[in-house]
Amino acid sequence: MTNLIDLDWFPLALSLKVAGLATVLALVVGIALGWVFARRRFPGSGILEATCMLPLVLPPTVIGYAILVAAGRRSAFGQWLDEHLDYSIIFSWHGAVVASAVVALPLVLKSASSAFAGIDRTLEAAASTLGQSRWSVFVRVTLPLAWPGILAGTLLAFARAMGEFGASLMVAGSIPGKTQTLSMAIYDAVQAGHEETAMILVLVTSLISVAILVVSNRIFAPRVR
Repeated sequence: MTNLIDLDWFPLALSLKVAGLATVLALVVGIALGWVFARRRFPGSGILEATCMLPLVLPPTVIGYAILVAAGRRSAFGQWLDEHLDYSIIFSWHGAVVASAVVALPLVLKSASSAFAGIDRTLEAAASTLGQSRWSVFVRVTLPLAWPGILAGTLLAFARAMGEFGASLMVAGSIPGKTQTLSMAIYDAVQAGHEETAMILVLVTSLISVAILVVSNRIFAPRVR
């Protein structure tokens, strides 16, 4: 029987770190793009929005391959990183962060866009008439009003990043003690015939996911009077 104390918990710690950083990246980009898509229309905006939502429907391996093409050592950007910074996201946990952020972005983006679109614009206009700058109105009025909806998407994005497998495997690989996340550790354990280890890791993953969903439901479920 597998000893919980002797079990390698590095994949869990790495998954939490990767998911946390990926969620922050997705949150920043998602809020910015969500506001643009909710408030601004310009030629090609529909195509741009659809492109940003592609990770929601494309296979994760396709996303991983796209990142390899864009940031791999053979790409212009990858060569620049290698020559000037001696750095590459390929086969590093940073690559897993990028991959997880890309697949989680649509969840934050869609919730942010819907939240911004649903705000009463007269409240923002009232703040502007009181002498507030556009940035001040956004920070003090717009963002707080939209935050509940954004937070809902952020929690789902974190859960999605925690469970990311395909894109991260393509970009970062599954190197034990370096880039092996929880999902990859489960896959490797099953392939190696370590059923008890795989079962424990599956249970841990499931408990974390359930906890996130419970918190989300408690925060955003309609209050019964």
